[in-house]
Amino acid sequence: MFIQTEQTPNPATLKFLPGEPVMATGTANYTSSEAAVQSHLAARLFAIEEVEGVFLGQDFISVTKASGGGNDDEEWQRLKPAVLGAIMEHFMSGQPVMAAVANASDGADGDSGENANLNEADAEIIGQIKELIETRVRPAVAQDGGDIVFHGYDKGIVSLHMQGACAGCPSSTITLKNGIENMLRHYVPEVQEVRAV
Repeated sequence: MFIQTEQTPNPATLKFLPGEPVMATGTANYTSSEAAVQSHLAARLFAIEEVEGVFLGQDFISVTKASGGGNDDEEWQRLKPAVLGAIMEHFMSGQPVMAAVANASDGADGDSGENANLNEADAEIIGQIKELIETRVRPAVAQDGGDIVFHGYDKGIVSLHMQGACAGCPSSTITLKNGIENMLRHYVPEVQEVRAV
C-alpha cells in the first residue's frame, strides 16, 4: 500500500491519500480521542500522542498535530512515519473506517436546526447558499484537506463551520472573506456577510 501525503495551507495539518476510499458518503471531523470512538481509523490515529485532530474525507485523511512551538516541517518529519503506519495498519486490518452507523457524517446538510421556522424567501436563499457551497466551495477546500459546512443563515449573515485543514488555518479568514463571501454575495445578493462558527 502506497500512501501519498500533501501539504495543506495549514502548517499544522497534513493530508494523507491512501489510494482507496475513506468515507463512502459525507465526512467526519474529530477533535478529541473521546469523539473518535465512532471511527476505528480516527481512534487509531488519536493513539499517537501528538495528534490533535482527524478529518475523514471521501478519499483522504487530514491529520492535525498539536502545536509544539517548533518548526512544523521538522515536527512532521518526526510524526509522519507514525501516522503513515497507523493508516496502513488500519487498511491492512480490514476493519471498516466507521465503528458503527453513527451520526458521523457532517455533510452539506450540516444545518443545526436553527433555521427550522423560515419563511419561503429565506428557505430559497438557504437553498441557493447550500448549492453554491456544495458545488463550488466544498470541492475546492477538499483539495486542501478540509471542509466547510453550512451552519445557518440569519438576516443576511451566513454561518459556516470549518473542518479539517481549514480549522485553524492561517489563511482561512482570507478564504472566508475574499473567496467565499465575495462569491456568495455575487450569486445571492441577500448575503451581507459570512462568519465562521
